[in-house]
Amino acid sequence: MNHKSIYFMLFLISFFLISGCKNEPKNILSSYESKADSIIRLMTLEEKIGQLSLFTSDWSSTGPTMRKDYIDLIRQGKAGSIFNAYTVDYVMSLQKIAVEETRLHIPLLFGYDVIHGHRTIFPIPLGQSASWDLEAIEKSERIAATEATAEGLNWTFAPMVDLARDPRWGRVMEGAGEDTWLGSQIAAARVKGFQGSDLLNSNSLLACVKHFAAYGAPQGGREYHTVDMSERSLYEWYLPVYKAAVDAGVASVMTSFNEIAGVPSTSNKWLLTDLLRNDWKFNGFIVTDYSSINELVQHGVAADLSEAGSLSINAGVDMDMQGSVFMNHLADLVKSQKVSEETINSAVKRILVAKYKLGLFDDPYKYCNKKREEEEIMRQDFLDFARDFAAKSCVLLKNSNKTLPINSGSKTIAVIGPLADSKSDMLGFWSAAGKAENCVTLLEGIKNKVKGSVNILSTKGCNVNDNNTSEIKQAVSVARNADFVILALGESRDMSGEAASRTDISLPGVQLELARAIIATGKPVAVVLFNGRPLSIPELDSIAPAILESWIGGTEAGNGIADVLFGDINPSGKLTMTFPRNVGQIPIFYNSKNTGRPINPEKPFEKYKSNYLDAPNSPLYPFGYGLSYTTFSYSDIKINKTEFQKDDQIIATVEIKNTGERDGEEIVQLYIRDLVGNVTRPVKELKGFKKILVKKGETVIVTFNISTSELSYYHEDMSFTLDSGDFELFVGPNSSEGLVTRFSVL
Repeated sequence: MNHKSIYFMLFLISFFLISGCKNEPKNILSSYESKADSIIRLMTLEEKIGQLSLFTSDWSSTGPTMRKDYIDLIRQGKAGSIFNAYTVDYVMSLQKIAVEETRLHIPLLFGYDVIHGHRTIFPIPLGQSASWDLEAIEKSERIAATEATAEGLNWTFAPMVDLARDPRWGRVMEGAGEDTWLGSQIAAARVKGFQGSDLLNSNSLLACVKHFAAYGAPQGGREYHTVDMSERSLYEWYLPVYKAAVDAGVASVMTSFNEIAGVPSTSNKWLLTDLLRNDWKFNGFIVTDYSSINELVQHGVAADLSEAGSLSINAGVDMDMQGSVFMNHLADLVKSQKVSEETINSAVKRILVAKYKLGLFDDPYKYCNKKREEEEIMRQDFLDFARDFAAKSCVLLKNSNKTLPINSGSKTIAVIGPLADSKSDMLGFWSAAGKAENCVTLLEGIKNKVKGSVNILSTKGCNVNDNNTSEIKQAVSVARNADFVILALGESRDMSGEAASRTDISLPGVQLELARAIIATGKPVAVVLFNGRPLSIPELDSIAPAILESWIGGTEAGNGIADVLFGDINPSGKLTMTFPRNVGQIPIFYNSKNTGRPINPEKPFEKYKSNYLDAPNSPLYPFGYGLSYTTFSYSDIKINKTEFQKDDQIIATVEIKNTGERDGEEIVQLYIRDLVGNVTRPVKELKGFKKILVKKGETVIVTFNISTSELSYYHEDMSFTLDSGDFELFVGPNSSEGLVTRFSVL
């Protein structure tokens, strides 16, 4: 008798109890919950606890292998989910144990960190956000889901939506930058991309929003460190991005390592139950980050692992990632009445419902299709999209004297720098199942572009991060023999990401010394930056003729960047995170508060004002900033009226003219300032954007529609309401420039 027949016989009665619920989502959910209840009634306490336990495969170190004790746990029904296991053959071998060798035949979930692509790797998420292209971001996750599910996966630990204002923190590369409004739009797009239109589709993954909550605000920018902020900041800036993912239907939530107001997230009942489940109506399941229940002991809120397990499950955690705390302690906690079996049943139900939503009970092997694995990995259309996305993510930071695009008269081009030809560094951190050998480097991309019509010279010049200057002389010699120099500088892939905080975010090693020497030759030089965070590069900005921020672009990085360098694609990306002049300005972000002693822009160093003695307050590059190979002028800002009632629509228009010599895309941004609030308000808040194509010489009218209700905020009593009073409305190319008009809400 096969596994399907066994399962059918075991649960036939429960299935008959709940039929005819195919059309309405609520009825379908009720159906799944009823089926889950039927299974739970048949389960032992140990089997229930098994569904709450998530264990890892050893793929990263040994390939498709599993520790014997974990295999035994699967066979005993004591492991409900596995992560870091993929490829059809491997997943099928583990799933077979779960559904054919266990008492209740409950299928496994298979999770993995599919962060910016699975096999086809896209730009890092911070780079993707710089495209301001929600459709492309969603499509990248759709492709990632297609590839991941083709290799047996059905759950991803993404998206990471943590708002981040401190570039010292390495995981800024994994998010969407510093703005709550834009981050919320991107969070929803990522969830929709992963989960698709229906989780029953074989190319849809369960998404997992992380890290709940406020993980992107560690003190000192140091990974895993304490978060300490006001309730107002938490509600106004940090929580909405997670709420956007929940509203988009995200299937799971991951707890963060940090504490909030003295309570670690993994044991925070207010956060996980009162806010997430009760207030936000989240009905998926909650998983911890890697062994974060165990870390409650180090946090100092639990005396031992047993207490840690009690605190976490009673707070609302459903699944223990890799810590084995639930497996080792929950049964005793139930016997001692410190945890109720009802609490465990509720957690088990949420996990079983997720498996029903994926259709795993109907077909546990639906993600184990060899034909899909052969046909849907690194398809040519996926690679074509990756190339285009790498180009869209680039941000032109400087372009003096039209250094870029590269002049067609250049007969010899030198490609110099430690990141010019490094395949592994094109992957970036969290590169899933991507392979370095599949990556196109900058040097390769340029060679692909010119196809032998231009002489290409190349040398490294220095390493990414050491003090060896011995190769700089050779690099200068190469530069002098070229008509144009491309200088590839930045961070290696492991210098950003998890556990990659830096106190110095300038160019590492002797790269700045290399840049000085190359630029001193007087040759036209374009710097291409590869990095996972904003860098502090004031000297490079002052000396380099052109700087193109390419982030870390993934599998097709070199081809996409070459498309921009040679002008086949006009760069349109804009920053979603401020670049500081130096680390002393951090945290620095566009939507800061004013003070009682704001600086006078005409006297930036005036004493007894809120300023520095040794540097301006302004950033090197502001939020929303990015240049183009063409130019745009803004004029004739208008709003439909100057006085609005609450719940009215504000309709703002502006004329954008392409005043340059080529077609180009412009990201037009709208900001609002509440001039007098019940509590202090930011100097600007992003409330909308439009990405538009404007042809050479053309003028277009851009229209924004905003409800006055979108101007609400948390007042002194933490009520979320709208003020009457005066407002400023800005429309411009970035957060520091643009046109302004005023209106009032009555």
